Amino acid sequence: MEKRIYNEQTGIGYTLQGDYYLPDLKLPNEETKSVGLWGQQHARYLKQNHKVLYMNLLTSGKLNSYLADIDEQAEDLFFRLVKHMAEREGVTEQLKSDNQMEWVARMNNIRNRATEIVKGELINI
Repeated sequence: MEKRIYNEQTGIGYTLQGDYYLPDLKLPNEETKSVGLWGQQHARYLKQNHKVLYMNLLTSGKLNSYLADIDEQAEDLFFRLVKHMAEREGVTEQLKSDNQMEWVARMNNIRNRATEIVKGELINI
């Protein structure tokens, strides 16, 4: 038996592995972008809850750019929410210099709420 064969009709090559010919399939080249925390969380969500979409993005070579885009949108939304909530609730640099512990407590509360909003709006779609 030949080690490698090529099917002209499909354009796919096959390699002999034991008694079986397995197709020589490769994922398309994908531009590598860094994916942050939000993108990783969304990838985990897709992998667990939307397996078909995850596999379609992966095999088409669009997963990394999709996750990088989600990560960028989530990061932008998070910082806008934190800034808006802090301004609305009067958490200022003046409060930071007057009462640091109060400022830290209130900012942590704002960041936690913003995190939950981002997760609900973008990550767990």
